[in-house]
Amino acid sequence: MLTTEEEPSTRADDAPTPPPAPTNATPAPTPPQRPPGRLLALAALLSAALMALHAHLPNTALNLGSLFQTLLPWTGLAVPALLALAAVRRSQLAAVAVLAPALVWATLFGPTLTDKAKGTGATGQGLTVLSHNVDEANPDPAGTARALAGAKADVLALVELSEESTPVYERELAAAYPHHAVLGGVGLWSRHRLTAVAEVEIMPWTRAMRATAATPEGPVAVYAAHLASVRVSGAGFTTARRNEAARVLASAVRAEPAPRVVVLGDFNGTYQDRALAPVTSQLRSAQREAGDGFGFTYPAGFPVVRIDDVLVKGMDPRASWTLPATGSDHRPVAATLRF
Repeated sequence: MLTTEEEPSTRADDAPTPPPAPTNATPAPTPPQRPPGRLLALAALLSAALMALHAHLPNTALNLGSLFQTLLPWTGLAVPALLALAAVRRSQLAAVAVLAPALVWATLFGPTLTDKAKGTGATGQGLTVLSHNVDEANPDPAGTARALAGAKADVLALVELSEESTPVYERELAAAYPHHAVLGGVGLWSRHRLTAVAEVEIMPWTRAMRATAATPEGPVAVYAAHLASVRVSGAGFTTARRNEAARVLASAVRAEPAPRVVVLGDFNGTYQDRALAPVTSQLRSAQREAGDGFGFTYPAGFPVVRIDDVLVKGMDPRASWTLPATGSDHRPVAATLRF
């Protein structure tokens, strides 16, 4: 009997088994987490505390307390930044917490944003003073001198004069200011007679002077000062020489017998910086009492701090303002004072 060999049948259970899925597959990336609302609220409360307690921040070897106070007006930028993050997070808690730094900043600086000028008072009863760091590298001292003369102040205090620029200022200002005195890098120009001119030795080289201006309403002791520069570096905020100069200047002002005192110049620090308290605690800032806004003076192209000021004792600030930029890296400041 003839037989034929059957072909093997193909069954479903004989089909090849697919390989198992790999077990080490990379999971899909998860979207980044938004800042938690509680963390934003904490940041807002911390900002408020730093603003409110700025006078108590420690001035360690890095002098961070002074640096924070120098930039204190700009801490208000934390408010819109935190508010924007709260909106992204959709956190009502964070949004409410942002009210704390907003309220503290408004308390500190709200009055600064108003115009506090009181007018100059009766004719002949005011004294207008002007202070300017003219910058040793100023490319146009003649133009700067003409701009300052155009302000029609009664007394000018110029600091950072150089041997090359001093004769230029003397020539350009001679017609409007018949009385002047220059000691080292500081000088005074006045419409009124100057007497008792003397150096105030705040540093090893001449950076401050004092004179008596014989105004029609009585004598006024006028100081022109340029405190030592400060630097921000890896070593922190270096202020030791400036602080020592401030202490020496404060001693001179404390010993000043004249009842009316005006201190003009570049203090390389703001009125809020407590390291300058030996000086500022004895005097009043014309800008704070009679100015409009912050009156920032440095750098001239885009001022962010007010380190040039008019400080007074025994006189009433009636108006204070910042003048347009000259060829200097500082802007001039001026104030009208009443006897």
